[in-house]
This record gives sequence, structure tokens and C-alpha cells, in this order.
Amino acid sequence: MGEESRSSADTVVAPNGLSEHELNLGERLLGAGAILLHQQGDGETAAIAADVITVDVMLWDSDFGQENYKALLEIEPHLLPRFTEEILERMRSAMHSVLRREKRDASVGYIEAVPVIPRVSANWREQLKAVGGPKPTNQARRVRLEPQHPIEDGLHFTNEWEHRVYKVLAHRQADLPDNDTIGIMPLGAMRVRGHTYEPDLLITYRGCAGVIEIDGPYHKGRASDDKGRERLLRNAGVKYIDRLDVCDSTDRLEVEKFVTDFLRHLGG
Repeated sequence: MGEESRSSADTVVAPNGLSEHELNLGERLLGAGAILLHQQGDGETAAIAADVITVDVMLWDSDFGQENYKALLEIEPHLLPRFTEEILERMRSAMHSVLRREKRDASVGYIEAVPVIPRVSANWREQLKAVGGPKPTNQARRVRLEPQHPIEDGLHFTNEWEHRVYKVLAHRQADLPDNDTIGIMPLGAMRVRGHTYEPDLLITYRGCAGVIEIDGPYHKGRASDDKGRERLLRNAGVKYIDRLDVCDSTDRLEVEKFVTDFLRHLGG
């Protein structure tokens, strides 16, 4: 397939805006492999591939002119059970197919999922003491002890985008009367039929549950997966689901408008 015939949805783009050719070998193979799997109807494996934090592809051995590579996928520890032998083999096969287009005498012969090593900040002692103290009120399973990790009101947040939206919600909560207020749960794991999801923010209001998702740079190209996920959440009793683009989360006025509209739909 020529470059001119590839749609924007088929182009591998890194979270920092790098083009496909500027990505390292591992990201190119995994990204193109995931898109290939999705095009072949394997949306499950493609979606799981998007949970990989980093991918390292290195030369494993060379025999009779055949280069054999191995791929190491760094994963959040709580997500490792999703990377079964079957899922990893599908990823390896897709990455192998992509690599053969670049290097005819090369193969991806081995793949392994390993837990990501936490980055350490100067205040790691204080972070560990905080975790060992009063327990956060949400499960926050995705959160790692890393620099600039947002914590407020005993709640953990994956990133600053979620934290910004939470602060607007908390301010709105304080303004509402005691008999007509909202509940806010960041990163609470929820089991639905066949899946465990972790909505960014689960909101309760007037006897109803709603979900807010903040779509970050890794979210591009996952609309079809979102629809299936939202259908399962609605079938499980979630009344209203809305998404906020990460670009809008930097503008407090935009977040205020979003929250007003969200609560109107949820409590109406």
C-alpha cells in the first residue's frame, strides 16, 4: 500500500506528535501491528496493545543471515493478567508481519510482557508513607508512585487532566445543598459482563450514576472500542456517559461548562 493511499486512521502517530518514521522500531512495530490486528477484526488484541507503556525490540540472535528479534512490553502491573500467552502471540505475529515488510530476513521470534519499573522522585519516601497511611477512598489501581502524581482529599489521580476536572467537580459539590449533592469516585474499578473497566470519574447524582472520561493523547483511533465499552456500562446501569478532550481540560471555563451540561443530563 502506497503512502498516498493510507488514511489518517491508518497512520501511526506517537503521543508527542512524532511521525511514523520518527518512532523507534518497537513503537513502529507495535503501533502498525495493532492497527493491522484491528483491520483484521481483532479489536480485543488491538485495544490491549494500546495499554503498553513502552516497547523495546532488540536483536536476540542472528543465524545464517536471519535476524531474530525479541520484544519486551512494559505494562502497568495490574494489567499484566490481560496479556495472556494467546494475546501475546497475536501481537508477536502482527509485529512479525510488519517487520518482514521492513527487513525481509528478519523475524520477531519472542515477546514478553513485564511490569513497568516506577520512576523515582526525590520525595519517594513521603509518597510511600502517604500510601502506607490512611487508605485512599478509591481503588486507583492504575496509579504508580511517580513524580508529580496528583493526590487530593485522600484520592489518587493518574494525571493532572483528571485532577483538574476533579477540582471543578469538588467545587460544584461544595456549592450544592446537602440534600441534592453529588458523589465523585476517581478510577473506581467496575466489573461489567466479561470486562473490568476503570472509568476516569464515576459520578452519582439524584439516584443516578454517570461516567466522565478524559480523552488523552493515547486515545486517538479507539472510537469503536469506546462504543462497545459504553454500551456495556449503560447495560450495567450507568445512565449517562460523556467525554472531555484533554485539550479542553486546561481551560477552567470549558470544564465548568462541561460539568454543568453533564450534571444536567445525569440528574434530569
